[in-house]
Amino acid sequence: MASSKLSTNQQMGSVWNLGGLSIAQLARRTWQGINDNNLFGRASELAYSYLVAIFPLLIFLLSCFGLFASRSSELINKLFFYFSRVLPPAANDVVAKTISEVTKNSGGAKVTLGLLLALVSASGGMNSMISALNGAYAVRDSRPWYKTRAIAIVLTVAISILIFAALFMVLVGSTVADWIGYHLHVGSLAIMAWKWVQWPAALFFVVLSFSLIYYYGPDVKEQHWYWITPGSLVGVLLWIGFSAAFRVYLHFFNSYSRTYGSLGAVIILLLWFYVTGLAFTVGGQINAEIEHAAALNGHPEAKAPGEKVANDTKQAA
Repeated sequence: MASSKLSTNQQMGSVWNLGGLSIAQLARRTWQGINDNNLFGRASELAYSYLVAIFPLLIFLLSCFGLFASRSSELINKLFFYFSRVLPPAANDVVAKTISEVTKNSGGAKVTLGLLLALVSASGGMNSMISALNGAYAVRDSRPWYKTRAIAIVLTVAISILIFAALFMVLVGSTVADWIGYHLHVGSLAIMAWKWVQWPAALFFVVLSFSLIYYYGPDVKEQHWYWITPGSLVGVLLWIGFSAAFRVYLHFFNSYSRTYGSLGAVIILLLWFYVTGLAFTVGGQINAEIEHAAALNGHPEAKAPGEKVANDTKQAA
């Protein structure tokens, strides 16, 4: 990635000023980009990739919980409890039952195999996400396939670490706060403050995961790092909102079990993956539209649609 000649304030001003667009203009351009780049279709591709990747990734995560042997069962129970708060009930039943069956007789070799399978499967899902981002920026990926695969694997590992950190904050944060309070004699107010902070901190890790993919995923030569971008923030909020709305819909209007029988729960899980993929692609499209608008408004380091390098950089070269 090229280094910027602009100050941090100038860079931040561009992205959070929405490239010179109003919120309404950005919304219209994003909607147009969703249709032009077939993001609804790409979300379907991502849903399939997520379905293939989720189980080996969860197996690996549960094996990591084994490092906390004395609290392993408690952590796993908490994990599935929070899954039940996010996933639709039927989808949560599928995930919990499948993981229980797979891990019942797992040994060291299976954990190692699970790790390798998780990396291969999840990096395939990451490849699909990279392809969706290239579509948002209207660029063709010209990187060698092995470089793209390596980026996908590294991103998969990095995102897994961040998600694990977010889960650790939620699952173990209260216990750690109580332990610190007991042994270091920290006041109850400080402990209570930490228990409130752990949720925004966990959300920050999730937003940071989106930002990492938006930064390293597309095949553009110049990107500027932002801890939080409008696209990553909107993407995460959309994901939370879509998940909540989907749960409400299924609570009152669930007809999938009557239509699909025993496959109804799997269909619901796929639909949840679909809205997750859609939220991710919309966030990427928002970032792309902001950059494209900034380029049209004369920003020296922004790229127009289809450009991998800014015009000013081309002229300097």
